[in-house]
Amino acid sequence: MPPLAVLFDLDGTLVQTRDASWKIFARVNEAFKLGVGSQQDYFRLLEDNLFQGIRGLCRDDAHSQEVARYFLSELEANYEPDFVPGIADVARTLAASCSLAVVSSNSTATIRRLLTRAGVAHCFSHVFGGDVEPDKRAVVRCFLADHSYLIGRDCSPAYREGERPGQASAEDLVLITDTTGDVKHARECGVRVVGVAWGMHREKDLFEAGAEFVAVWPQELIAHLLSEAASGHSCGLPVSVACSCGAASEAGCRCDDAGIAKAGAARRERSLKRADALASSLQSMPAAMAPPAAREKRRLDEALMRSLARLRATPAVRQSSRNLRK
Repeated sequence: MPPLAVLFDLDGTLVQTRDASWKIFARVNEAFKLGVGSQQDYFRLLEDNLFQGIRGLCRDDAHSQEVARYFLSELEANYEPDFVPGIADVARTLAASCSLAVVSSNSTATIRRLLTRAGVAHCFSHVFGGDVEPDKRAVVRCFLADHSYLIGRDCSPAYREGERPGQASAEDLVLITDTTGDVKHARECGVRVVGVAWGMHREKDLFEAGAEFVAVWPQELIAHLLSEAASGHSCGLPVSVACSCGAASEAGCRCDDAGIAKAGAARRERSLKRADALASSLQSMPAAMAPPAAREKRRLDEALMRSLARLRATPAVRQSSRNLRK
């Protein structure tokens, strides 16, 4: 069975961050003289909670909070990492079966900007930034304690209405991450954890920390988490076609959303009624000879009738169109 909820880390999991986040932290390190000498030393801070790592570099809590605020403000202003190739499609596929969340040390504003830019903001039911909850274990406990967090989205602004999920067990939740610190914290909470090999920490280290699986390619996340039947569905679309998904494909929207289908049927019904009324008004025109301006108008009306016939695709309209041409 697919998990009920999948919690994604952001940096190094959804977005490529090895260089982008280090460049930001290097400025913070220089401004506050934190003594982090290299990129690898920075990565080691992520072997536990990042904010705990920063606290260990600071004089006291007040100094630590000042550094954290500065770091988050720098991320909001200057952090522009690329999404991992293919991971947006993975999120859209998982959103069809699971409630998705982002759980990150990054700021909520930064997460929103990056998800919106990638066209997947509405695939995620919840976002917990470091400015909302710096401890990912607390977020996991929210999902375990309150079943409403399990209500998902089909990559559209609305949450699925009418869902009544049962209480989640630890086995129903999966955290996807690139750091050993996150793996350890997830295992501490008893939930499943899947690593990704393209982020901060090595595949070997993620397994040793307790990951049940480490994906080498984004698509392996689908194969590992979903059954064969579920993995064929996706609510995502390539960006070439506008849709309530916020993402898109030349084949059009594949969201299985009864509300959207119902609204589409209502719009078509109104269009057909307007077409009927217009066809009736055109048929009521006298067929007698008319001055040139009226004849031009009739020619345009005949073209319109042919368009209406294509819209309505009914024998009656096609016959009316033939009568007008006689």
